[in-house]
Amino acid sequence: MTKAILTSKVDPTYDDLPEERYHSPRTYLRQMEQAVGDWIIYYEPRRSSGDLSSSGGRQAYFAAARLSRIEKDYARNDHYYAFVAEYLEFDRPVSFKEGNLYYESLLQKNDGTTNKGAFGRAVRSIPDNEYNLILQAGFAKALGEMIYETQAPSGAVYELGEEHIPYDRTIIESVVARPFRDAAFSVAVKNAYGNTCAMTGLKIINGGGRAEVQAAHIQPVSEKGSDSIRNGLALSGTVHWMFDRGLVSVDDDFSILVAKDRLPDTALRLLNENHRLILPQRTDLRPHRHYLGYHRENIFKG
Repeated sequence: MTKAILTSKVDPTYDDLPEERYHSPRTYLRQMEQAVGDWIIYYEPRRSSGDLSSSGGRQAYFAAARLSRIEKDYARNDHYYAFVAEYLEFDRPVSFKEGNLYYESLLQKNDGTTNKGAFGRAVRSIPDNEYNLILQAGFAKALGEMIYETQAPSGAVYELGEEHIPYDRTIIESVVARPFRDAAFSVAVKNAYGNTCAMTGLKIINGGGRAEVQAAHIQPVSEKGSDSIRNGLALSGTVHWMFDRGLVSVDDDFSILVAKDRLPDTALRLLNENHRLILPQRTDLRPHRHYLGYHRENIFKG
């Protein structure tokens, strides 16, 4: 097994849904087969689509997942699907280059400049130490949340948001643990929505800088929902409670749905006047219709 980088555009050329699958031609089959059972990191290139003139991509690593299996695409000759599990988005995108550091050494030429040719490969193997560095940078805030005001073995106290967090194999493996995943999901969703409730517009920050808003899964984890930002909403505590119980939901056009005769007027007045969600600026971070449909069909009482 070996770890790998998978390149996925904002508007994918292939049939990608990063939370679940990665679609590619036979060209990359061998490298993906070597990564089965191991971890991968998703990278978003500068080009946002298959159009050679497109731009706007972040040129950054944005999520990690475990590559679980590969299946042939019977609808498209010589193409394959790599299915992933335990998908988790970083709490911040990590640029391929920060200062003089290239997270992937193969992207740097001997003279110190960027190896643009290496970017041409959509699937790239990566050694453990480089994978670890990207993971540490991508989950810095979530890791900080977990050790907030906790004594480190060396005797130093690490504050929330501090960059240099103790990092070893134990923390890498903790990415699969529910407490870490909850922390990372919460940070990513709150960041995407600017700590603002999508259904009410409320933004309340306490004296310690903590937001009142909560990160809600649209399709619950207990029902195989992913920890993707696109399966999340930032909701105030009361609205989160209503959403989980199917008293409110969201249509595919992001309008807010209310279960008929289930809520008092005092609760209805909390909702945005236009009955539409407040959404992340980036369209690729907005709720995915796959998850919205699940909530309407299986949880909503409308």
